[in-house]
Amino acid sequence: MPDIKLGSLFDGIGVFPLAASRCGIRPVWASEIEKAPISITKRHFPDMVHLGDITKVDGGKIPPVHVITFGSPCQNLSLIGNRSGLAGAKSSLFYQAFRIIQEMRDATDNLYPAIAVWENVMGAFSTNDRMDFRAVLSAFSDTEVPMPPSGRWGNTGMVRGGTPDVCWRLMDAQYWAGSRRLARRQRIFVVADFGGRRAADILFKPRPMLPLPPPCGEGGRAAAEGDRTASFETGRQIPVIHPFQCFRMRGAAKRQEETAFRNSFGLPTDPFPTLLASDVTPFAFWYEGDPEGGCIRFLTETESERLMGLPEGWTKYGADGVEIRPLQRYKALGNAIALPCADYIMAGIYEVLADRAGKEE
Repeated sequence: MPDIKLGSLFDGIGVFPLAASRCGIRPVWASEIEKAPISITKRHFPDMVHLGDITKVDGGKIPPVHVITFGSPCQNLSLIGNRSGLAGAKSSLFYQAFRIIQEMRDATDNLYPAIAVWENVMGAFSTNDRMDFRAVLSAFSDTEVPMPPSGRWGNTGMVRGGTPDVCWRLMDAQYWAGSRRLARRQRIFVVADFGGRRAADILFKPRPMLPLPPPCGEGGRAAAEGDRTASFETGRQIPVIHPFQCFRMRGAAKRQEETAFRNSFGLPTDPFPTLLASDVTPFAFWYEGDPEGGCIRFLTETESERLMGLPEGWTKYGADGVEIRPLQRYKALGNAIALPCADYIMAGIYEVLADRAGKEE
């Protein structure tokens, strides 16, 4: 089996390393500055080196890896952020990640990394009159990428003809877990292949989805055996759940539109809204036949993990075995990547890199 290695920038709680390890790729280092996420990741990946502040990392001096992933800060790109885009203090850190990639390639005669993956919010398509996403594609492809004739970026696309080969795709987590219920989470994934024309195979090729992982064991990572219960602890009664569409609700209230306000309470079949780092979404809950006994409540930390496709208990403990505070868990999960989407991409990367390794032997 080829030893394919991964480095994770803006690592968060280690979702890319988790997906990589599930697909046969070995995580070797990560960069993160938030204490709670670092501790959570160290619990699950005790052998992974933590590099600290990305602005102080020299890509030419760290261990070279085949794959670098980075979900750079989205605060200035998000539709609920200040929309200052890549010029913003947080989102401009994208260029630090790209610097590290270039330094590593310069130091390894352009061998490493072979693949880079960037993840960010859907709002990155539209900030600064849609020029920010053009800047991202131009940085990866090392050429001036023209705007589409429509003036808008499609949800999928590619830049071909040079090196690297670049493709992008908007993926919504709610559609990536089969019968399981995940939260709505629309995220852009850009894949750059520096060694060939395999980005489309990674990002567009159909492949089987991995099963969602069982709960975490005592020492971290997913247990070897276990069962995931339904998204809510129900006993023997059948629950009725109405997720609130909070942004729609607030807009309808501001405009005094009664029908729209009522509709914002959602239907039982509606997906849960995107989990946020800054807020916890409420929902209506009662048991079938007893609506008067219902209540309005918030997601628990475990339910939030399930809605992201993560193992139950992934964020519960740090490396020292001490429980992570609930607010820190909610924030970390709101900043995280949905595991099934990361699984799909990592499976594609392993497929193309393992195939290349086999041909070179």
